[in-house]
Amino acid sequence: MTKIYDLHCHSTVSDGMLSPAEVVRRAYEQGVNVLALTDHDSISGLEEAQSAADQLGVELINGVEISTVWENRAIHIVGLGFDKTHPKMTALLAEQAALRFKRAIQIGEKLAKVGVENAFEGAKALADGEVTRAHYARYLVQIGKVANDNQAFKKYLSQGKSCYVKSEWCDIPTAINVIHQSGGISVLVHPLRYTMTNRAIRRLIADFARWGGRAMEVSGCGQSPEQRQLLADWANEQGLMGSVGSDFHFPCQWVELGKSLWLPQGVEPVWNAL
Repeated sequence: MTKIYDLHCHSTVSDGMLSPAEVVRRAYEQGVNVLALTDHDSISGLEEAQSAADQLGVELINGVEISTVWENRAIHIVGLGFDKTHPKMTALLAEQAALRFKRAIQIGEKLAKVGVENAFEGAKALADGEVTRAHYARYLVQIGKVANDNQAFKKYLSQGKSCYVKSEWCDIPTAINVIHQSGGISVLVHPLRYTMTNRAIRRLIADFARWGGRAMEVSGCGQSPEQRQLLADWANEQGLMGSVGSDFHFPCQWVELGKSLWLPQGVEPVWNAL
């Protein structure tokens, strides 16, 4: 039987809309056999996800999506198959949580200055774990400031807008080293979603590989065949394995767990090393 993998998705532990158990259940219903729950800078949902996976017969791989900074840009590195109790990993995620909390407070303070009072408390009420910009967006929709999440980002929360707060995450080599020291594999995810030229993306990929990165997300939802092949070529160019991930956050028309996730021929699958 051909296995269906999805190695990048989110739950209410970070900015997803379904609980860890609900994500696993939905993955199972979509035919996914091997799943990695990769919440932003948090592994607190893995125990619940593992319990659901055991009940349903889904293979769960420990995962996390670590926020990093490269050339003043936020870049996301997924860790797969690591020891979730490793002290290096738990220490890094504690540091990231502190930075995320600080940023969330600062966003709330900026929103207060433009007339949105108690925004941090409102966003926190919508979060099971860390407060993210996504929770602020949902709160702004809830109180009628904007019509939808996209408007919240365009008006308040995106870079250059009045309530944007620059991130202070760790650098990429730190994330790679901690993932590897914890026994996992580092993956550069959704490279084409960064607002950069192809030349800059290739430089990012080359840096990631030079710093010891192991794999790159080649397959995601909503790609054209040409985009997927381009990523496959870039991965092979740098000797990186290929990963697949929906980046699922909530049920919608365009993104679904396990949907059309396959690797082009000639790309070594990351799961061969897990």
